[in-house]
Amino acid sequence: MRHMGAKTLLSHSFRIAWKDLTELFRNRLGLVLLIVMPLFMMVMVGFIYPSNGTVNNLQVGLVNDDSGFNNLNASQSFIMGLQAINNQTHMLILSNVSSVADIRDMVQRGDLEGGIVIPSNFSASMMAGQQGTLIIVSDESNPQISATIQGVLKTVFDGMGTAIAQQKVAPLNATNTLAVVKPFNVQTQGIVSGTPSYFDFIAPGIMAMTVMMSVMTGLPVAISQEKEVGTMDGMMVAPINRLSIILGKTLGQTARGLIQGIIILILAVGLFGVAIQGSILLVFALLLLGVFSFVGLGIVITSFTKDQETAQMLMMTLMFPMMFLSGVFFPIQQMPWYMQDISKILPLTYASDALRKVMVLGAGIPQISTDLIVLVVFGVVMIAIAVPVFRRMMTR
Repeated sequence: MRHMGAKTLLSHSFRIAWKDLTELFRNRLGLVLLIVMPLFMMVMVGFIYPSNGTVNNLQVGLVNDDSGFNNLNASQSFIMGLQAINNQTHMLILSNVSSVADIRDMVQRGDLEGGIVIPSNFSASMMAGQQGTLIIVSDESNPQISATIQGVLKTVFDGMGTAIAQQKVAPLNATNTLAVVKPFNVQTQGIVSGTPSYFDFIAPGIMAMTVMMSVMTGLPVAISQEKEVGTMDGMMVAPINRLSIILGKTLGQTARGLIQGIIILILAVGLFGVAIQGSILLVFALLLLGVFSFVGLGIVITSFTKDQETAQMLMMTLMFPMMFLSGVFFPIQQMPWYMQDISKILPLTYASDALRKVMVLGAGIPQISTDLIVLVVFGVVMIAIAVPVFRRMMTR
Protein backbone atom coordinates (compact mmCIF):
# COMPACT_ATOMS: atom_id res chain seq x y z
CA MET A 1 0.00 0.00 0.00
CA ARG A 2 2.86 2.35 0.82
CA HIS A 3 4.39 1.52 -2.56
CA MET A 4 1.11 2.26 -4.31
CA GLY A 5 0.70 5.47 -2.31
CA ALA A 6 4.16 6.69 -3.28
CA LYS A 7 3.51 5.73 -6.90
CA THR A 8 0.22 7.64 -6.93
CA LEU A 9 1.91 10.65 -5.28
CA LEU A 10 4.61 10.75 -7.95
CA SER A 11 2.07 10.21 -10.72
CA HIS A 12 -0.05 13.11 -9.55
CA SER A 13 3.03 15.30 -9.09
CA PHE A 14 4.17 14.65 -12.66
CA ARG A 15 0.67 15.38 -13.97
CA ILE A 16 0.61 18.74 -12.17
CA ALA A 17 4.12 19.56 -13.40
CA TRP A 18 3.10 18.64 -16.96
CA LYS A 19 0.04 20.91 -16.66
CA ASP A 20 2.21 23.86 -15.57
CA LEU A 21 4.72 23.22 -18.35
CA THR A 22 1.89 23.00 -20.88
CA GLU A 23 0.61 26.37 -19.73
CA LEU A 24 4.12 27.75 -20.09
CA PHE A 25 4.45 26.49 -23.66
CA ARG A 26 1.05 27.92 -24.51
CA ASN A 27 2.15 31.32 -23.23
CA ARG A 28 4.27 32.39 -26.21
CA LEU A 29 5.56 35.59 -24.65
CA GLY A 30 6.56 33.79 -21.45
CA LEU A 31 8.33 31.06 -23.43
CA VAL A 32 10.26 33.62 -25.48
CA LEU A 33 11.33 35.48 -22.34
CA LEU A 34 12.38 32.22 -20.69
CA ILE A 35 14.91 31.69 -23.49
CA VAL A 36 15.83 35.25 -24.35
CA MET A 37 16.44 36.61 -20.83
CA PRO A 38 19.46 34.43 -19.84
CA LEU A 39 20.86 34.61 -23.37
CA PHE A 40 20.52 38.38 -23.44
CA MET A 41 22.04 38.77 -19.98
CA MET A 42 25.14 36.71 -20.79
CA VAL A 43 25.73 38.44 -24.11
CA MET A 44 25.26 41.87 -22.55
CA VAL A 45 27.58 41.25 -19.58
CA GLY A 46 30.16 39.56 -21.82
CA PHE A 47 30.42 42.61 -24.08
CA ILE A 48 29.95 45.36 -21.51
CA TYR A 49 33.68 46.04 -21.18
CA PRO A 50 36.33 46.60 -23.85
CA SER A 51 38.59 43.59 -24.32
CA ASN A 52 41.83 45.60 -24.16
CA GLY A 53 40.92 47.28 -20.87
CA THR A 54 41.83 50.79 -22.10
CA VAL A 55 39.84 53.98 -22.38
CA ASN A 56 40.43 56.26 -25.35
CA ASN A 57 39.18 59.65 -26.52
CA LEU A 58 38.64 61.11 -23.07
CA GLN A 59 37.24 64.65 -23.26
CA VAL A 60 39.73 66.94 -21.50
CA GLY A 61 39.70 70.74 -21.36
CA LEU A 62 42.94 72.75 -21.49
CA VAL A 63 43.32 76.12 -19.74
CA ASN A 64 46.51 78.04 -20.53
CA ASP A 65 46.93 81.02 -18.18
CA ASP A 66 50.64 81.34 -19.00
CA SER A 67 51.64 84.31 -21.17
CA GLY A 68 55.33 83.53 -21.39
CA PHE A 69 58.43 85.07 -19.77
CA ASN A 70 61.23 87.04 -21.47
CA ASN A 71 60.27 85.80 -24.95
CA LEU A 72 60.10 82.24 -23.65
CA ASN A 73 56.70 80.57 -23.81
CA ALA A 74 57.27 77.18 -22.24
CA SER A 75 53.54 76.48 -22.14
CA GLN A 76 53.27 76.53 -25.94
CA SER A 77 56.14 74.06 -26.22
CA PHE A 78 54.47 71.88 -23.61
CA ILE A 79 51.13 71.97 -25.46
CA MET A 80 52.80 71.09 -28.76
CA GLY A 81 54.55 68.14 -27.12
CA LEU A 82 51.30 67.00 -25.49
CA GLN A 83 49.43 67.17 -28.80
CA ALA A 84 52.21 65.27 -30.58
CA ILE A 85 52.01 62.42 -28.06
CA ASN A 86 48.20 62.44 -28.16
CA ASN A 87 48.19 62.23 -31.96
CA GLN A 88 49.97 58.92 -31.62
CA THR A 89 48.03 57.48 -28.68
CA HIS A 90 44.55 59.01 -29.23
CA MET A 91 44.00 58.89 -25.47
CA LEU A 92 42.55 62.39 -25.18
CA ILE A 93 40.33 64.80 -27.05
CA LEU A 94 41.76 68.17 -26.07
CA SER A 95 39.71 71.35 -26.26
CA ASN A 96 40.75 74.87 -25.26
CA VAL A 97 38.83 76.31 -22.31
CA SER A 98 39.10 79.84 -20.97
CA SER A 99 39.04 79.20 -17.20
CA VAL A 100 38.76 76.63 -14.43
CA ALA A 101 35.19 77.81 -13.82
CA ASP A 102 34.35 76.85 -17.41
CA ILE A 103 35.90 73.42 -16.86
CA ARG A 104 33.69 72.95 -13.81
CA ASP A 105 30.57 73.99 -15.72
CA MET A 106 31.39 71.71 -18.67
CA VAL A 107 32.11 68.76 -16.37
CA GLN A 108 28.76 69.31 -14.66
CA ARG A 109 27.07 69.36 -18.06
CA GLY A 110 28.88 66.17 -19.07
CA ASP A 111 30.81 67.85 -21.90
CA LEU A 112 34.21 67.21 -20.27
CA GLU A 113 35.65 64.44 -18.12
CA GLY A 114 38.52 66.47 -16.70
CA GLY A 115 40.91 69.30 -17.38
CA ILE A 116 44.52 70.52 -17.49
CA VAL A 117 45.48 73.95 -16.14
CA ILE A 118 48.79 75.66 -16.95
CA PRO A 119 49.28 78.44 -14.31
CA SER A 120 50.43 81.95 -15.14
CA ASN A 121 53.95 81.40 -13.71
CA PHE A 122 54.70 78.28 -15.74
CA SER A 123 57.23 79.86 -18.14
CA ALA A 124 58.80 81.99 -15.39
CA SER A 125 59.37 78.92 -13.22
CA MET A 126 60.90 76.96 -16.10
CA MET A 127 63.11 79.94 -17.01
CA ALA A 128 64.33 80.19 -13.40
CA GLY A 129 65.30 76.53 -13.35
CA GLN A 130 62.40 75.58 -11.12
CA GLN A 131 59.61 73.06 -11.54
CA GLY A 132 56.71 74.16 -13.71
CA THR A 133 53.37 73.47 -12.05
CA LEU A 134 50.64 71.60 -13.95
CA ILE A 135 47.17 71.12 -12.43
CA ILE A 136 44.90 68.18 -13.31
CA VAL A 137 41.23 68.98 -12.68
CA SER A 138 39.25 65.80 -11.99
CA ASP A 139 35.59 64.81 -11.89
CA GLU A 140 34.85 63.42 -8.41
CA SER A 141 31.46 62.08 -9.48
CA ASN A 142 33.25 59.43 -11.54
CA PRO A 143 36.21 58.09 -9.50
CA GLN A 144 37.21 55.41 -12.03
CA ILE A 145 37.42 57.79 -14.97
CA SER A 146 39.03 60.44 -12.76
CA ALA A 147 41.75 57.97 -11.72
CA THR A 148 42.20 56.93 -15.35
CA ILE A 149 42.67 60.51 -16.52
CA GLN A 150 45.10 61.27 -13.71
CA GLY A 151 47.07 58.12 -14.48
CA VAL A 152 47.17 58.83 -18.22
CA LEU A 153 48.17 62.47 -17.81
CA LYS A 154 50.81 61.79 -15.19
CA THR A 155 52.33 59.12 -17.44
CA VAL A 156 52.40 61.56 -20.36
CA PHE A 157 53.82 64.37 -18.21
CA ASP A 158 56.52 62.07 -16.82
CA GLY A 159 57.49 61.04 -20.35
CA MET A 160 57.71 64.64 -21.49
CA GLY A 161 59.62 65.54 -18.32
CA THR A 162 62.15 62.76 -18.94
CA ALA A 163 62.87 64.13 -22.42
CA ILE A 164 63.38 67.64 -21.03
CA ALA A 165 65.58 66.31 -18.20
CA GLN A 166 67.85 64.53 -20.68
CA GLN A 167 68.45 67.86 -22.42
CA LYS A 168 69.26 69.61 -19.12
CA VAL A 169 71.58 66.98 -17.71
CA ALA A 170 74.41 67.80 -20.12
CA PRO A 171 75.51 71.14 -18.60
CA LEU A 172 75.52 69.72 -15.02
CA ASN A 173 75.55 73.25 -13.64
CA ALA A 174 71.85 73.44 -12.85
CA THR A 175 71.09 75.03 -9.49
CA ASN A 176 67.88 73.03 -8.90
CA THR A 177 68.51 69.30 -9.24
CA LEU A 178 64.84 68.44 -8.72
CA ALA A 179 63.82 70.64 -11.67
CA VAL A 180 66.29 68.73 -13.85
CA VAL A 181 65.10 65.29 -12.86
CA LYS A 182 61.38 66.22 -12.69
CA PRO A 183 60.68 69.45 -14.59
CA PHE A 184 56.93 69.32 -13.84
CA ASN A 185 55.18 69.54 -10.50
CA VAL A 186 51.85 67.81 -11.12
CA GLN A 187 48.99 68.69 -8.79
CA THR A 188 45.36 67.53 -8.74
CA GLN A 189 42.29 69.61 -8.08
CA GLY A 190 38.68 68.50 -7.80
CA ILE A 191 35.56 70.18 -9.11
CA VAL A 192 34.25 70.35 -5.54
CA SER A 193 35.95 70.23 -2.15
CA GLY A 194 36.48 67.00 -0.26
CA THR A 195 37.45 63.52 -1.37
CA PRO A 196 34.36 61.65 -2.60
CA SER A 197 34.51 57.85 -2.43
CA TYR A 198 33.25 55.16 -4.78
CA PHE A 199 30.05 55.03 -2.74
CA ASP A 200 29.43 58.70 -3.62
CA PHE A 201 29.52 57.56 -7.24
CA ILE A 202 27.10 54.63 -6.90
CA ALA A 203 24.70 56.12 -4.30
CA PRO A 204 22.81 58.37 -6.79
CA GLY A 205 22.61 55.51 -9.28
CA ILE A 206 21.29 53.13 -6.61
CA MET A 207 18.61 55.69 -5.72
CA ALA A 208 17.49 55.96 -9.35
CA MET A 209 17.65 52.18 -9.78
CA THR A 210 15.62 51.59 -6.59
CA VAL A 211 12.92 53.96 -7.80
CA MET A 212 12.81 52.15 -11.15
CA MET A 213 12.66 48.68 -9.58
CA SER A 214 9.99 49.75 -7.08
CA VAL A 215 7.72 51.03 -9.82
CA MET A 216 8.43 48.28 -12.35
CA THR A 217 7.99 45.41 -9.90
CA GLY A 218 5.02 46.96 -8.11
CA LEU A 219 2.90 47.50 -11.19
CA PRO A 220 2.49 43.77 -12.08
CA VAL A 221 1.16 43.19 -8.57
CA ALA A 222 -1.02 46.29 -8.71
CA ILE A 223 -2.56 45.46 -12.11
CA SER A 224 -1.96 41.86 -13.21
CA GLN A 225 -2.77 40.34 -9.83
CA GLU A 226 -6.02 42.28 -9.63
CA LYS A 227 -6.97 40.95 -13.05
CA GLU A 228 -6.25 37.38 -11.95
CA VAL A 229 -8.15 37.51 -8.62
CA GLY A 230 -11.06 39.43 -10.11
CA THR A 231 -10.86 42.67 -8.10
CA MET A 232 -10.27 44.59 -11.32
CA ASP A 233 -13.77 43.60 -12.46
CA GLY A 234 -15.13 45.07 -9.24
CA MET A 235 -13.52 48.42 -9.99
CA MET A 236 -14.80 48.23 -13.56
CA VAL A 237 -18.45 48.01 -12.47
CA ALA A 238 -18.03 50.61 -9.72
CA PRO A 239 -19.38 54.12 -10.46
CA ILE A 240 -15.92 55.65 -11.00
CA ASN A 241 -14.19 57.01 -14.06
CA ARG A 242 -11.70 54.59 -15.60
CA LEU A 243 -9.16 57.37 -15.80
CA SER A 244 -9.38 57.51 -12.01
CA ILE A 245 -8.20 53.89 -11.89
CA ILE A 246 -5.13 54.76 -13.96
CA LEU A 247 -4.38 57.83 -11.86
CA GLY A 248 -4.88 55.87 -8.65
CA LYS A 249 -2.47 53.15 -9.74
CA THR A 250 0.02 55.81 -10.83
CA LEU A 251 -0.18 57.73 -7.56
CA GLY A 252 0.15 54.55 -5.52
CA GLN A 253 3.32 53.50 -7.35
CA THR A 254 4.66 57.06 -7.22
CA ALA A 255 4.33 57.11 -3.44
CA ARG A 256 5.96 53.68 -3.17
CA GLY A 257 8.91 54.68 -5.36
CA LEU A 258 9.43 57.97 -3.52
CA ILE A 259 9.38 56.28 -0.11
CA GLN A 260 12.08 53.80 -1.14
CA GLY A 261 14.16 56.50 -2.84
CA ILE A 262 14.03 58.69 0.28
CA ILE A 263 15.04 55.72 2.46
CA ILE A 264 18.11 55.14 0.27
CA LEU A 265 18.95 58.86 0.43
CA ILE A 266 18.70 58.94 4.25
CA LEU A 267 20.88 55.83 4.57
CA ALA A 268 23.46 57.20 2.11
CA VAL A 269 23.78 60.47 4.02
CA GLY A 270 23.40 59.24 7.59
CA LEU A 271 25.10 55.86 7.46
CA PHE A 272 27.70 56.18 4.69
CA GLY A 273 28.49 59.89 4.92
CA VAL A 274 27.51 60.88 1.38
CA ALA A 275 27.60 64.68 1.10
CA ILE A 276 24.96 66.36 -1.07
CA GLN A 277 26.71 69.25 -2.82
CA GLY A 278 23.63 70.50 -4.68
CA SER A 279 20.04 71.36 -3.80
CA ILE A 280 18.19 68.75 -1.72
CA LEU A 281 14.91 69.97 -3.24
CA LEU A 282 16.29 69.28 -6.70
CA VAL A 283 17.22 65.76 -5.58
CA PHE A 284 13.63 65.12 -4.44
CA ALA A 285 12.33 66.59 -7.71
CA LEU A 286 14.57 64.22 -9.69
CA LEU A 287 13.30 61.24 -7.69
CA LEU A 288 9.72 62.27 -8.48
CA LEU A 289 10.58 62.76 -12.15
CA GLY A 290 12.23 59.32 -12.22
CA VAL A 291 9.06 57.72 -10.87
CA PHE A 292 7.00 59.60 -13.46
CA SER A 293 9.27 58.37 -16.26
CA PHE A 294 9.00 54.69 -15.32
CA VAL A 295 5.31 54.50 -14.36
CA GLY A 296 4.09 54.85 -17.94
CA LEU A 297 6.48 52.18 -19.19
CA GLY A 298 5.40 49.82 -16.41
CA ILE A 299 1.70 50.29 -17.20
CA VAL A 300 2.26 49.64 -20.90
CA ILE A 301 4.19 46.42 -20.29
CA THR A 302 1.76 45.15 -17.65
CA SER A 303 -1.24 45.87 -19.87
CA PHE A 304 0.15 43.78 -22.71
CA THR A 305 0.83 40.68 -20.61
CA LYS A 306 -1.76 38.06 -19.68
CA ASP A 307 -0.65 37.21 -16.15
CA GLN A 308 1.48 38.49 -13.29
CA GLU A 309 4.33 36.00 -13.80
CA THR A 310 4.83 36.98 -17.44
CA ALA A 311 4.64 40.68 -16.55
CA GLN A 312 7.31 40.31 -13.87
CA MET A 313 9.56 38.29 -16.18
CA LEU A 314 9.27 40.96 -18.87
CA MET A 315 9.97 43.66 -16.31
CA MET A 316 13.13 41.88 -15.16
CA THR A 317 14.26 41.42 -18.77
CA LEU A 318 14.08 45.19 -19.23
CA MET A 319 15.43 46.19 -15.82
CA PHE A 320 18.66 44.17 -15.83
CA PRO A 321 20.08 45.77 -19.00
CA MET A 322 19.25 49.21 -17.61
CA MET A 323 20.99 48.37 -14.33
CA PHE A 324 24.23 47.37 -16.06
CA LEU A 325 24.25 49.75 -19.03
CA SER A 326 23.06 52.98 -17.43
CA GLY A 327 26.23 53.73 -15.45
CA VAL A 328 24.79 52.85 -12.04
CA PHE A 329 27.74 50.68 -10.98
CA PHE A 330 30.34 51.18 -13.74
CA PRO A 331 31.26 54.23 -15.84
CA ILE A 332 29.67 54.27 -19.27
CA GLN A 333 32.96 55.55 -20.71
CA GLN A 334 34.59 52.18 -19.98
CA MET A 335 32.12 50.31 -22.17
CA PRO A 336 32.60 49.64 -25.90
CA TRP A 337 31.12 52.28 -28.19
CA TYR A 338 28.13 50.13 -29.17
CA MET A 339 27.20 49.61 -25.51
CA GLN A 340 27.53 53.35 -24.94
CA ASP A 341 25.08 53.94 -27.81
CA ILE A 342 22.59 51.55 -26.19
CA SER A 343 22.95 53.35 -22.85
CA LYS A 344 21.86 56.61 -24.49
CA ILE A 345 18.34 55.27 -25.11
CA LEU A 346 17.80 54.06 -21.52
CA PRO A 347 15.91 56.46 -19.21
CA LEU A 348 17.78 55.19 -16.15
CA THR A 349 21.00 56.56 -17.67
CA TYR A 350 19.66 60.10 -17.53
CA ALA A 351 18.05 59.70 -14.10
CA SER A 352 21.26 58.42 -12.47
CA ASP A 353 23.41 60.95 -14.34
CA ALA A 354 21.26 63.89 -13.19
CA LEU A 355 21.22 62.71 -9.56
CA ARG A 356 24.99 62.15 -9.61
CA LYS A 357 25.70 65.63 -11.00
CA VAL A 358 23.49 67.31 -8.39
CA MET A 359 24.61 65.25 -5.39
CA VAL A 360 28.35 64.97 -6.10
CA LEU A 361 29.18 67.97 -8.31
CA GLY A 362 26.62 70.46 -7.01
CA ALA A 363 25.08 70.99 -10.45
CA GLY A 364 21.94 73.05 -10.94
CA ILE A 365 19.07 72.89 -13.42
CA PRO A 366 21.05 74.45 -16.34
CA GLN A 367 23.75 71.76 -16.07
CA ILE A 368 21.24 68.86 -16.10
CA SER A 369 18.82 70.36 -18.61
CA THR A 370 19.44 67.59 -21.15
CA ASP A 371 18.71 64.88 -18.58
CA LEU A 372 15.54 66.68 -17.48
CA ILE A 373 14.25 67.07 -21.04
CA VAL A 374 14.85 63.39 -21.85
CA LEU A 375 13.12 62.17 -18.67
CA VAL A 376 10.11 64.49 -19.14
CA VAL A 377 9.68 63.59 -22.81
CA PHE A 378 10.05 59.87 -22.11
CA GLY A 379 7.54 60.04 -19.25
CA VAL A 380 4.98 62.02 -21.28
CA VAL A 381 5.24 59.66 -24.26
CA MET A 382 4.89 56.56 -22.07
CA ILE A 383 1.88 57.97 -20.21
CA ALA A 384 0.27 58.96 -23.52
CA ILE A 385 0.68 55.36 -24.70
CA ALA A 386 -0.28 53.84 -21.34
CA VAL A 387 -3.71 55.50 -20.99
CA PRO A 388 -5.36 54.04 -24.14
CA VAL A 389 -3.55 50.70 -23.71
CA PHE A 390 -4.76 50.39 -20.11
CA ARG A 391 -8.31 51.33 -21.09
CA ARG A 392 -8.34 48.69 -23.81
CA MET A 393 -6.99 46.12 -21.33
CA MET A 394 -9.84 46.88 -18.92
CA THR A 395 -12.44 46.26 -21.63
CA ARG A 396 -11.05 42.80 -22.49
